Amino acid sequence: MNTTSRIKAGIVGGTGYTGVELLRLLSQHPHVQLHAITSRKESGLPVAEMYPNLRGQVDLCFQTPEDAALDQCDVVFFATPHGVAMQQAPDLLQHDVRIIDLAADFRLQDLAAFEHWYKMPHSCPAVLRDAVYGLPELDRDRIRQARVVGNPGCYPTTVLLGLAPVLQAGGSRGRDGENSAAGQAGQPLVDIGHIIADSKSGVSGAGRKAQVGSLYAEAGDNFAAYGVAGHRHHPEIAECLTRMAGTPVGITFVPHLVPMIRGMFSTLYLRISPTALETDFQALYQQYYADEPFVDVMPAGSLPQTRSVRASNMLRIAVHRPAGGDTLVVLVVQDNLVKGAAGQAVQNMNLMFGLPETTGLRQVAILP
Repeated sequence: MNTTSRIKAGIVGGTGYTGVELLRLLSQHPHVQLHAITSRKESGLPVAEMYPNLRGQVDLCFQTPEDAALDQCDVVFFATPHGVAMQQAPDLLQHDVRIIDLAADFRLQDLAAFEHWYKMPHSCPAVLRDAVYGLPELDRDRIRQARVVGNPGCYPTTVLLGLAPVLQAGGSRGRDGENSAAGQAGQPLVDIGHIIADSKSGVSGAGRKAQVGSLYAEAGDNFAAYGVAGHRHHPEIAECLTRMAGTPVGITFVPHLVPMIRGMFSTLYLRISPTALETDFQALYQQYYADEPFVDVMPAGSLPQTRSVRASNMLRIAVHRPAGGDTLVVLVVQDNLVKGAAGQAVQNMNLMFGLPETTGLRQVAILP
């Protein structure tokens, strides 16, 4: 795009935590004009009245979708429950509006899996077939050409980026999105049939709606697993891992809720293949992500903390091999609302409109 012009952006569902993160990021983006933010319940309410951190930054009021003239936007972000974006996508596409959905409507290509996990039929499978899974570090060339992007789930972002270097057998991927063939024809570096992802998320990952499990008296001073028998993000992770590896991948995924507001930590356990015991996995990860602006492979021996990425679009990875044995442990941290949701959506928008990928996303993590 001509960088002197401004992208007219709309947000459907602007009252939730991912919605307000989008507002925070887009209000500071040098090439974006916020056009509309929708909410049926809060229609007419000034955005800054609900979110006073946006006073002086966002002067819009919430509108109903019917009044928001979304068809006049260049891009519409859906920060809504599952099922909303696919109902509105066909009409918006007819008006040449690009779509970035932060829910699951355009993540899974397997319709049966989508309908099983989200308990609804998919209303526009033809649009789904053309949608691109929006993980820039793995597919930025297709994202640049996409009209519809399914923004990845927060947990899948940590798991997929934590596993990509070993599943793609040592190929290096730079900002041009091209993957080297090095190692592709060799044996797998790890046992792809038995991978464990032990993942933890802050309470904001459950959304802003009132529910017992998110009450402070329930979530505070507590630590609990959930979704052990099955979680909606598991088929998303499995589908993408299979696509990366070129063969089915077996993964056990167990999410946990931790008593903090934002942040996500995934610990990945892999068994190193006998033929790969001499591999320098630290060097492998550093090479793979050498040119990625939002993936930081930390020095050997590092122990990343969630607060090191709070309110930033950065994802940090540390690679460990306890006692030099045959187990590889990969530690991954991100802010679940930024790189895990709104920040990644803005990263995708930048690609779709020909902007430098880092535009509006260079915020440094906040400490303490």
